[in-house]
Amino acid sequence: MSKKILPLALLFLPFLSIAQEKGLDERINDKFMPLATWWENTVLTTIPLGSYDVPIVLILLILGASFFTVFFSFPAITKFKLAINTVRGKYDALDHHSVEKVELNVVDGDLVDTIKDESKDGEVSHFQALATAVSGTVGLGNIAGVAVAIAVGGPGATFWMIVCGLIGMSTKFVECTLGVRYRDVGEDGTVYGGPMYYLKRGLQAQNKAVLGKILAVTFAILCVGASFGGGNAFQSNQAAVQIVSLLGISGGGIGFAIGVIMAILVGIVIIGGIKRIAKITEKIVPFMAVIYVVAALIIIFSNIEHMGAATSMIFSGAFNPMAGLGGVLGVIIVGFQRAAFSNEAGAGSAAIAHSAVKTKYPASEGVVALLEPFIDTVVICTMTALVIIFFNMDTGAFDYGNSANSAVMLNSSGEYVGGVDLTSMAFDSVLPGFRYILTLAIILFAFSTMISWSYYGLQSWKFLFGRGKTADLIYKFLFLVFVVIGASATLDAVIKFSDAMILALVFPNMIGLILLYPRVKEELNRYLDAIKNGVNTD
Repeated sequence: MSKKILPLALLFLPFLSIAQEKGLDERINDKFMPLATWWENTVLTTIPLGSYDVPIVLILLILGASFFTVFFSFPAITKFKLAINTVRGKYDALDHHSVEKVELNVVDGDLVDTIKDESKDGEVSHFQALATAVSGTVGLGNIAGVAVAIAVGGPGATFWMIVCGLIGMSTKFVECTLGVRYRDVGEDGTVYGGPMYYLKRGLQAQNKAVLGKILAVTFAILCVGASFGGGNAFQSNQAAVQIVSLLGISGGGIGFAIGVIMAILVGIVIIGGIKRIAKITEKIVPFMAVIYVVAALIIIFSNIEHMGAATSMIFSGAFNPMAGLGGVLGVIIVGFQRAAFSNEAGAGSAAIAHSAVKTKYPASEGVVALLEPFIDTVVICTMTALVIIFFNMDTGAFDYGNSANSAVMLNSSGEYVGGVDLTSMAFDSVLPGFRYILTLAIILFAFSTMISWSYYGLQSWKFLFGRGKTADLIYKFLFLVFVVIGASATLDAVIKFSDAMILALVFPNMIGLILLYPRVKEELNRYLDAIKNGVNTD
């Protein structure tokens, strides 16, 4: 491995000598901003709804998630206990058999109907797949993204983020069940899965082969772009911002220098693959989540006397927003957009990681995936929102709805700060010096999200260009380039590009989910019947 890492380090070494050149970051941003703006305007195309212009992608996301919630009888509630029992291994005896893997009879890679013992396919456990996927969703969207939502949409945006998380649990269940059902297994046992596979094979089985191929290729292309944006550039950008703020350093190329260092570190890890990522993320995710959640709880309990007022602001702001926030629909749009960016339900990205699970029953991983939006949005995003609301109640640091866009906000000193800065100030106001710990947590969030998304993007790249080593190296190089771009560009440019890239995935994915949901019902019934008849649950 060292032979592969040394050329990677040498590749970026010449750039370090010019990293302090004045204006380097600005020049990178000037090149990147026009692309980001064009892509945002393209993806977030709106249609008039009353007096508002609503992005079509959000309408598709909300309607699809709402339909799945009703059709599957509110799985966020009815299947929550099942999800907990599955992820803790209660039904492992049902999922895994002791027999050796049989010879594969692959027909166009459609293993669901041709393999005798599907439980022997897969590379990771339920918990590892959940940890990998959660590491791709629980990240700086929870820290910086929530701050942006509160600054732009007011406290009421919190309510709509929670609603998005709850109905998003249903969407995540559907897409991850399909991800396992239609996954592919290579000759070496490596698992390949995700929307590009269930779109192609699932729709082919419905005699919609042409539509399936179009949607699959479209998704794969967009997923590669999303891995460069929301799963990469946004993470490196906010990590760099926090490092610069903490150390008090400045310079025209300091973001570039930080980006190069981060690219080298990420490059070391992504050479491993899903097994390596799973081993790392199953340790990093609980560690960083505990640090962040404990700190948030300390702040929440220290402000417990303000809980009633904060809750009132959240509910009243959700239906009666303050002047200048764009009305109720405006707050809903802000809340759903930020929640969708954070938990990615409907984007299909998590199905790529969940497809690698060791299981005989696709629905078993679907119910495990229910936990992601709950952990990400309902729990962690809500905690962050309360911390920021308490902070603003005490200090009056900013006016809700003051920002002209979703990337920056104006604080009481008249300075524009990014979302991560606001969250850092809020934590530090109650826990002096916590910004140092938060910086470590932010770096871990960013790092784990980037390595998870590198896997998502690489699987899409393989789908498009084959599974050769040369193709893999080209993708990994491009991915690392965007680590540097993200750290060098402004948050405004990065969030435009990242938001649009994540949301663009909804178009091909949600169309496929709506067409394929009957297969999910079949798999769920099969899993529930197996639990009822085949496992001693005493």
